[in-house]
Order: sequence, then structure tokens, then C-alpha cells
Amino acid sequence: MSEAGEANIEVAQHLNAPHARSRMRTHRKIEFLEIFEAIVLALVAITTAWSGYQAARWDGRQSFLYGRANRLRIEAQGLATLGNQFQMYDGLTVNEWLKAQAHGDTKLAGLFERRLLPHFRPAFEAWKQTDPLHDPNAPSSPIMMNEYHNPAAEQSVKLNGEATEVFGQGTQARELADQYVRATVSLATVLLLAALSQRFRITQIRAGLIILAFLILLSPLLRVLTLPRL
Repeated sequence: MSEAGEANIEVAQHLNAPHARSRMRTHRKIEFLEIFEAIVLALVAITTAWSGYQAARWDGRQSFLYGRANRLRIEAQGLATLGNQFQMYDGLTVNEWLKAQAHGDTKLAGLFERRLLPHFRPAFEAWKQTDPLHDPNAPSSPIMMNEYHNPAAEQSVKLNGEATEVFGQGTQARELADQYVRATVSLATVLLLAALSQRFRITQIRAGLIILAFLILLSPLLRVLTLPRL
């Protein structure tokens, strides 16, 4: 080969070298973007699946707690009714005892005393010590005494308090499920941007979209990581 031909080849190689290096850099950028897009899509997929799973679990927890609260309310209402019946019976028994005592019928008064309910007897005995038949300052009824207890009514109050607490836990579970759902909605936006970035051939636009998608991803990702889980 002549020296002129070799020189031409050398010049051509020299001229094509910058273009080759430029194509190589562009190819590397595209490869990096593809890897980054894959990472973003993987994070979106994992976070969406976990968020949906937790939302379903918390929804189930909410239903369970609301159901339990309703059962406690119903049980409390039944006990409240029973407590009212106890109080009515105690009051009627005391009235009849007073009538018998006022007429001097100790036998009948003793009969009514024996019919007192066990939970009512301590209050009645303490009330008798105040001499209610002769002392106008005595309490009007054993129900007014500190010794008086109505176990059914007290249990009703306790169950109502427990039902309120359980209902509050159910409301909190519903709020947590809503937060997981909101995180899933945000992830849908990230998925859309990641899909759009792959439609562009211009590297700068593609990179801008995937970076924007990643920045948006950070918020729901951190939220999901910090929320309570079941």
C-alpha cells in the first residue's frame, strides 16, 4: 500500500475517533438510565405490593375491632338493663320493709330482709344503723349509702369504657389503612413517569423524568417504611 493510502486511513481513523467515543459515552448513559429505571420500577413494585397488603390487613383489623366494640356495647346494654332491674327490685323491697316496720309487723319486715339481694345487703345493714324510721337526717334509701354497689351497672360502665377504647383502636386502624392507600396512589404517579421516560430517545428528557419519578418515590417509600405494620 502506498504511503498516501496509509495516510488517508490514519486521517479517517483520527476523524472517527471522537464520534466513536461520543457514541460510547451515550451508550453508557443509556445503560445507566436503564439500570436506574429498573431499580425505580422494582422499588415501586415492592412498595406497592407491601402497601396494598398492609392496607388490607389494617382494613381487616378495623372490621374486627368495630365488631368487637359493637358486641361490647350490646353486652353493656344488657347489663345496664339488668342493673336497673336490680335497683328497682331493691327499692321496692326497701319500701315494703319500711311499710312493715311502720306497722310493727316484724315478721313481714324480716321476710323482706331475707329477700334482699346479696350485693344490696351491706348497704341495707349500714342504712339501718342510721335509724331511718326516726332520724329525718338519715339517707332516704340504702342506694344513697357508700356501701351500695350494683355489680351489673358497674360492669356495664366498664364494658362501655372498653367498647369506646376498642372503637378508637378501630378508627386508628382505618386511618392507617387510608395512609397505606394514599401511598399506593402516589406510587401510581411514579410508575407513570417511569413508563413515560422509556418512551423518549433524548437522554436528557429521559433522565429528567426518571429522576423526577425517583424523587416522588421517596415520599411514599419513607411513609410506608415508618407506618405501623401488622
